[in-house]
Amino acid sequence: MRAIIQRVHRASVTVNEQVCSSISQGLLVYLGIHRDDGEHDVAYLVDKLRHLRIFEDSAGHMNLDVIQVGGQMLIVSAFTVQADARRGRRPSLDVAASADRASIWYGLVCEGLRNKGVQIEKGSFGNHMEVESSNDGPICILMDSRRLF
Repeated sequence: MRAIIQRVHRASVTVNEQVCSSISQGLLVYLGIHRDDGEHDVAYLVDKLRHLRIFEDSAGHMNLDVIQVGGQMLIVSAFTVQADARRGRRPSLDVAASADRASIWYGLVCEGLRNKGVQIEKGSFGNHMEVESSNDGPICILMDSRRLF
C-alpha cells in the first residue's frame, strides 16, 4: 500500500456536484492499493497513519498526532498512487489492485483507523471525485508499506 499524506486545515470530496465528505483540521490521505497487498500492509499503514506525528506542539515542533490535535482523516482511494512513471510518457498502473480487491483493503484501512479512535471520513470509492484541500505547511509525506522509499 502506498499513501500520500497531507496535513490540512480542511479538505472535502465532491461527487456529481454534491459534497459527500469533508473534514476540518487533520490529514488528507490518498491511498493506493497494490495487487499483492494483504493484512500486514493494512496493519502497517493503520499504525503509521494513527501515530504519525506531523502536527506542531506548543514549541512549534512536529510532535503531535492527529488525535492529539483533535483532528480527522479524509481517506481517498486513488489507484494512481501505485503508478510507475519511470519509463515512457504514460504511467503504468499494472501493479494496482483490481477495484474489487482494492475496495476490501480500503475498507479495512478505514475500519482499522476507526478502531484506533481516529475520526474518519471517506471518499467515494470508484467514482470520479473532486478533492479540495487547504494544505497546512505544506506538509506532504509519502508512505509505502513495503518500505520502497
